[in-house]
Amino acid sequence: MLALDLDDTLLRSDLTISYRTRNVIKRAEAQGVVVILASGRIPAAMDQFARLLGMNKRPGYLICNNGTIIQESHTGKRIFESMIDIDAALTAYDLAVAEGFAVQIYEDDIMYVSRSNEFANYDQKLTGLRQVVVENFRAMVAEGCHKLLIPGDPMLLVPLESIIRTYLGDDITLFTSKPYFLEILPAETDKGTALAKVAGLLGIPKESVLAIGDSMNDEAMLRWAGMGVAMMNGDERIKDIAALVTEKSNDNDGVAEVIEKYILGKSL
Repeated sequence: MLALDLDDTLLRSDLTISYRTRNVIKRAEAQGVVVILASGRIPAAMDQFARLLGMNKRPGYLICNNGTIIQESHTGKRIFESMIDIDAALTAYDLAVAEGFAVQIYEDDIMYVSRSNEFANYDQKLTGLRQVVVENFRAMVAEGCHKLLIPGDPMLLVPLESIIRTYLGDDITLFTSKPYFLEILPAETDKGTALAKVAGLLGIPKESVLAIGDSMNDEAMLRWAGMGVAMMNGDERIKDIAALVTEKSNDNDGVAEVIEKYILGKSL
């Protein structure tokens, strides 16, 4: 099985997948490799890429929202989802607001924000989601959510991450998906736990799983897989964790080269 992150991994900077990479993925599938997309994006923001790879026409799975949702790629049926404990979510929201940060929630094809901010505007361009400012955002958090995202200056998010971790500890999963996005997920939920669930459903041992990613939201997935690969353009911390770092970036077919060398060149 091959698990691929989207942004800054499979996708080039212009949010496209090169012809070479698409062709190499099809060749891997022809050899019996199951391809899984594993992203921090919600299902609606993954759909166009799943369709581009033909995943809507065959049985398969998408790991969405950094592992809080797993759905079938060909039917859209959710086979797993996890919500943040409401008390933990409210505490995280209150801590973020107290420190002057905005907060975001993603549901369906909408990005709900507590207030407009430059990072939300960038996120909207990146994902194509509609942005809606919610006046009583805390009430929305209290209704339940899969994850909270706190956008902000990377230097300012570091102390906030420490504060939230001190208050909530093991009650949540906490990491940066991009330097300017701090994400809060349900406890014991991440791409790694989701990938393990999919592999279990398909009867594929972890030793036969190759995962490729670029950021700290990929850490659990890269640690769980038999071979965890980090992108050359990735976070230095994820490079230190990975078993292998690509020789080329996401803009130069780094994913394709790994597939050609480690899947098409030999069996996992």
